[in-house]
Amino acid sequence: MTLGHRGSQRALGWPGVVRLGLVQAALGSVVVLSISTLSRVMVVEYAWPAILPGALVALHYAVQFTRTRFGYRADRGGPIIPWILGGMVILAAGGILCALATVLLPKDPLAAVPLAIAAYALVGLGVSAAGTSLLVLVAARVEPARRAGAAAVMWILMIAGFAVTSSVVGRFLDPFSAHRLVTITAVVSLCALALSVCAVSGIGAPAAGVATRGAAASSGSAFFASLRAAWREPQIRNFTLFVLISMLAYSAQELLFEPFAGLVFGLTLGASARLSGLWHASVLGGMIAVGILCRGKWHDAALRFCTVAGCGASAAAVAALSLASLVGPGWPLGASVIALGVSNGVFAVAAIGSMMMLAHRGGPESAGLRMGLWGAAQAAGFACGGLIATILLDASRHWFGSVGKAFSVVFTIEALLFLTAALYAGRVEIRQRWPNRISVAANP
Repeated sequence: MTLGHRGSQRALGWPGVVRLGLVQAALGSVVVLSISTLSRVMVVEYAWPAILPGALVALHYAVQFTRTRFGYRADRGGPIIPWILGGMVILAAGGILCALATVLLPKDPLAAVPLAIAAYALVGLGVSAAGTSLLVLVAARVEPARRAGAAAVMWILMIAGFAVTSSVVGRFLDPFSAHRLVTITAVVSLCALALSVCAVSGIGAPAAGVATRGAAASSGSAFFASLRAAWREPQIRNFTLFVLISMLAYSAQELLFEPFAGLVFGLTLGASARLSGLWHASVLGGMIAVGILCRGKWHDAALRFCTVAGCGASAAAVAALSLASLVGPGWPLGASVIALGVSNGVFAVAAIGSMMMLAHRGGPESAGLRMGLWGAAQAAGFACGGLIATILLDASRHWFGSVGKAFSVVFTIEALLFLTAALYAGRVEIRQRWPNRISVAANP
């Protein structure tokens, strides 16, 4: 019995997909505070080098390399919902500890840094367990014709979680205080956990898979053999490279966005958080537009076009931010942020739709492994992109003696990465049929 055939439960309709999407929104609400708002506090309010949040966020993404293992475990069968809720518990605990470690930095750095390392590792592990298991559950319970749309709903709600959290939290953070930061982070983390419990309540999990739950599920050699087989497929390999490069570019702007707003444009913590909320809202708008456009007979071609065009438009928008870094407060920052967000949303949701289509055209019995592989590529891109960006920022500030020129260098490199990602996206053919040896189980 394959992933696509587990259990006898009725397929999830759109209300069920939206409910599971609320888990993504809850996950995103905790993550956005850890990687964006807390990074701003470390760099601006506490005047630490950007390399510190860069390394911590890189660690949290490096831990997400375990996504392939979680996906492989799901392919072999077994409970899924406990992994989702367990991951959310770990994520909520990690988010609270991240805030505690941040406010401890100016008082006791020797204690704060080890605590921050442990906290960000917990955030990465929670995202990996909950996020990957959630995708596998959706893939198992949603009809093939709805998978791309379901993926769009899931990520639209996650971005909505980013946007709502950034906008609402921004209003409560001014004036800044350590106590207020910890309190708000704890409230958001606990609310995210409660929302996740409510969202999955009553959602029947897929029945256990084939009788490989024992030895095969725990066999490291079987896991690596499956991973090597997946990498040999050209479509998997090309799409993995696209995800890696595009996430290298995307991650740089995400980590540096609020410090950029504070250091170059002089915005307060609350104002930069609200600007981040505007960016996430614009991403949401781009995602919704693609969800409307990529339908009907030319669905696959539209997904491919939007992926390539979105990457190209993102390159242009980031190039505009590079100029904004040199111009300063006179630049129309709001308009640039909206353009960047819409472009990011277009390429992101088109790539997600392509991912769901490609994963299941290779055979549902290993769809979890493939989604885990692409999730690991995303994590690698975010880990390396954020870390490299902060290193480049600190080095450029030292070399040029100007924060504006430093941000301009980083944004220019990011624009080039988006252009490279667009070239790789053009190589991925969603319609192409893969070899029969892995596609015989593709039809549900």
